[in-house]
Amino acid sequence: MKRNIIAIVFTMWMAPQSLLLAADLLPQFGWDRVPLYVHIRKDTAFTAEEIQHLATFPLITFEKSTGNKDSGSTEAGTLKAAKAVKAINPDTKILYYRNVIVHYGGYAANDSLNDIPDAFLVDKDGHNKLIRGRVQAYDLSNKALRGWWLAAAQDVCSDPAIDGIFLDGVVKVLEPGFLKRDVGAEKKAAVLEGYETLMQQTRQMLGPQKLMVANVLRARFPDSGLTQMQAFDGSYIEGFEGAVGMAKKDYVAKGIAAFQTAAQQGAIIAYTCDADGNQQDEDETPRNAARTSNAINHGGDVKSRFDYQLALFLVCAEKHSYFDLKDSYDATTSKTWMTHSAECDRPLGAPKGPAVRNGYTYSREFAHASVQLDIEKQIGVIVWKDATR
Repeated sequence: MKRNIIAIVFTMWMAPQSLLLAADLLPQFGWDRVPLYVHIRKDTAFTAEEIQHLATFPLITFEKSTGNKDSGSTEAGTLKAAKAVKAINPDTKILYYRNVIVHYGGYAANDSLNDIPDAFLVDKDGHNKLIRGRVQAYDLSNKALRGWWLAAAQDVCSDPAIDGIFLDGVVKVLEPGFLKRDVGAEKKAAVLEGYETLMQQTRQMLGPQKLMVANVLRARFPDSGLTQMQAFDGSYIEGFEGAVGMAKKDYVAKGIAAFQTAAQQGAIIAYTCDADGNQQDEDETPRNAARTSNAINHGGDVKSRFDYQLALFLVCAEKHSYFDLKDSYDATTSKTWMTHSAECDRPLGAPKGPAVRNGYTYSREFAHASVQLDIEKQIGVIVWKDATR
């Protein structure tokens, strides 16, 4: 009996926070069509047509800089966009973007950073623009800095139009080599400890009524980030094909396994991929780390690229998994923004079971579609069983 109790407690600890949320706090989900997600920014206000489009999605993240030119700050711009979407579709779940380590401009809260000594990391030469040589990085070991970050997040997330927070930069903090040479091993360890404290405080601040979705699942980590993401309601996924330290096919296979595991445990998964590639951020890769070729094997065929990414998603997807393929996060430059693939309107239906793997190929059956995926050849084939749309 004691062993069973321990097993139950362990299972609860390993389960994502989303399992503790009431159903109405989670994004709407259905298998009738491909479930979609959108992650977008626009530094001016969204048009009425764009707001109508946004309101068709069950889950949205408004990226950094949203509306800051028209509204005066990212906070105000995000709230304006969120309220406009909610006025059309109150069920859309909206996440507010905050980076846990990278200091971006455009936020009203940044003004008060001047009152916090040693808010940013510095290297041995006193330089503090350590991100790509252009942007400052928060010193998360600084308690006052964490208090500022938390208060800034609470200021927006407390609004009823915001359903939770999107946490970016997590991979940078967790990557053992990131900034370690610049700030030293002791400071790197202190930053990691400060991050863990900040995430605990963020959960307490948000309470059980708001979502926490982090950019954390990544095959580059020994356990693909599965242990770290247990503190969150779900994970955004990017960099799925940016192999680090192993062959690309093995890296993608490891990522698929992590996606499947997290999704089967009930986590929200926001799978985002680039129409031209799905690589790691350069500054997340430790210096001198082995990197494999990331060339896309589609000869510029946009349709083949789409089919491959959608097949990859469908091999992994479970309830509360959402798909987003784009060419840019910026609505002003993206050619995919405000477009809609015909495949996403086809009847899909629930999966008949998990995907079957055979080497580097996967297959999965849905009520109205048959999916074949070859990650070695980077080919995805979806046979839609219903001729009508």
